[in-house]
Amino acid sequence: MKYLLSVFLLLQLFFACSNKSDSSKEVYTHTNDLIKETSPYLLQHAHNPVDWKAWNPETLELAKKENKLIVISVGYSACHWCHVMEKESFENDSVAKIMNANFINIKVDREERPDVDQVYMQAVQLLTGSGGWPLNCIALPDGRPIFGGTYFEKDQWIKILKDVSDLYNKDPDKAISYAEQLTKGVKEIDLITLNETPKVFNQQDLSNSIDAWKSQFDTVYGGAIGTEKFPLPNNLSFLWRYGIQNNDIEVQNHVTHTLTKMAYGGIYDQIGGGFSRYTVDESWHIPHFEKMLYDNAQLVSLYANAYVVTKNELYKKIVVETLQCIERDFLDESGAFYSALDADSENEKGELEEGAFYVWNEAELKAELGDDFEIFKTYYNINFNGLWENDNYVFYRTKSDEEVAEIANLTEIELQEKLKRWKAQLLKLRNKRKSPRIDDKALTSWNALMLKAYTDAYRVFKNPHYLEMALKNATFIKETQFRDDGGLNRVYINEASSINGYAEDYAVTIEAFISLYQVTLNEKWLSSAKDLMTYTINHFYDETTGMFYFTSDLDASLISRKMETVDGVIPSSNAVLAQNLFKLSLYYYNDDYEKKAKQMLNNVYKDVLEHPSSYSKWLDLMSNYTNPFYEIAVSGSAAKQKISEFGKFYIPNVIFSGATSDSKLPLLEYKFVTDETYIYVCTKGSCKAPKTEVSEAIQVVEYSLSKFNN
Repeated sequence: MKYLLSVFLLLQLFFACSNKSDSSKEVYTHTNDLIKETSPYLLQHAHNPVDWKAWNPETLELAKKENKLIVISVGYSACHWCHVMEKESFENDSVAKIMNANFINIKVDREERPDVDQVYMQAVQLLTGSGGWPLNCIALPDGRPIFGGTYFEKDQWIKILKDVSDLYNKDPDKAISYAEQLTKGVKEIDLITLNETPKVFNQQDLSNSIDAWKSQFDTVYGGAIGTEKFPLPNNLSFLWRYGIQNNDIEVQNHVTHTLTKMAYGGIYDQIGGGFSRYTVDESWHIPHFEKMLYDNAQLVSLYANAYVVTKNELYKKIVVETLQCIERDFLDESGAFYSALDADSENEKGELEEGAFYVWNEAELKAELGDDFEIFKTYYNINFNGLWENDNYVFYRTKSDEEVAEIANLTEIELQEKLKRWKAQLLKLRNKRKSPRIDDKALTSWNALMLKAYTDAYRVFKNPHYLEMALKNATFIKETQFRDDGGLNRVYINEASSINGYAEDYAVTIEAFISLYQVTLNEKWLSSAKDLMTYTINHFYDETTGMFYFTSDLDASLISRKMETVDGVIPSSNAVLAQNLFKLSLYYYNDDYEKKAKQMLNNVYKDVLEHPSSYSKWLDLMSNYTNPFYEIAVSGSAAKQKISEFGKFYIPNVIFSGATSDSKLPLLEYKFVTDETYIYVCTKGSCKAPKTEVSEAIQVVEYSLSKFNN
């Protein structure tokens, strides 16, 4: 990586930062090409004086034709610092004049085009060691990056624009040399090689990796040690599975401690339900106020699975209130779910302000709550602990219901009645404020995460409304986002579907359809999952590495075709696809699927064990091989009832299949007997003697696990 270090040092010397800018705001009447787009984020910039264009072949060809450098600015509609940089720089005439004269300026919605975001984010990470949004990269006319960073103050940005432009005009060979080295690094950063040495995945390796991970646990506030806190639900979901399956009390306690702290914190909207993206402190108190669909979907699944084991009513309340938030603020009449609520909203002066919709001052709380204010004050820390800024409070719990009830001399039932009344009062009052802007595009993968959240909530809580919502969303994906060629589109907005889907869209939709099949026993969802997997293999799979590209072979080429293996807040597409291959191999007795899943895990095995917190979805797959894994097949007229009963148990090492009549599904074939319902516990198609009661089948699974762990 010496060449990258050289690039970094040269750029640091060449592009020195300068003084802070004047952030005054002026009014502009300019309209640029983004007015033609549908992305809410791009439309936010359609009246900037910067001559923004969208990422498309015509824009890229224009840069080559005019031999101009490209400014590639990436963000998303709910991003607070994106709004700040827009106000300071992109709405400024003097900045726009420099950008328009010397650059082709491209705005990218990272949620619509994660492929573009991946490439230029990796360039910035190589240059600076970190990343984030807004992402601002300057590239040669052919798209190869030469400089990049995240948020820049106005004067910094002006200096960067002038310096890079001067470099390209006066010494183009040096600029090209920078670009060549940086592009080489981008191409090599996540190269995967085919590991042809067979690996036997073992429990000891897995346990050693988790033991190392434990050093990152925050034992005070939960989550990972750090001055900012992200929920990272996939990490917690895997740790929950590991802790339960391996009877690791330390891991179990870490997860429940984290879930409780998040539920008590300001990251959770205590009045309206739902979670913000992260907090800027270690105690989960002060959020970065945007609400993202993908966070809330995965957290619903996590809290539901935690409830199955703990029966903690707090966790059930979180699921119920979060789904209420989703249906109130994110649901489109088509059954689709919107992407995000903005961090910023209008304050009393009509100015955009971070968190304005969510925070409260003491005077308005006293006026609304009257005699109940003192109890409310104790419950939500309307004191120094809950204070944020400008005399505003972010509600933040530090005591349990039992503790507050005792302090207030109330029964817990009386306290719950008050809580219900408080929330209704304050939600009604809050709804009179100017709501945060909503990003009303629906993304296929994020919708699939929400679909799975509803199936998980239904499996655990048996609320028929949750299944109704799951089916409505699945129908939306099936009827709107599927194309005639069998592929998926990624975006739905203004009643139109567009943009060829990425591996993430296919991976998460397959996973969600498998989950929906397991609670409905409607084989059309499993069949659709298999069809999508066939399409994904045909258009994304790389025989050389045994992995999947992020982009389809139908997509236009970027400077690098990436393979996503590191798990983020959404698990990596390759990890989810490998898990899907594993499950589908069992449903359909497909040896090729099983071989592919094992090869994918084998390719990343070393990285997974060395950096477990970045590969938790892969660890979940590894657990399928290192612990016993079962197929439970239920055949007979009472199959749905029996499958529903299994929802009382947390069994992460099982796939479920069932039918109320004859089925040609390999896992169910020849198992139907008229007037009987039998439960088969199987391992790779080899089944034990059938049972008639769920409790008997559970004992078979538990006995096998106990035998393994001993």
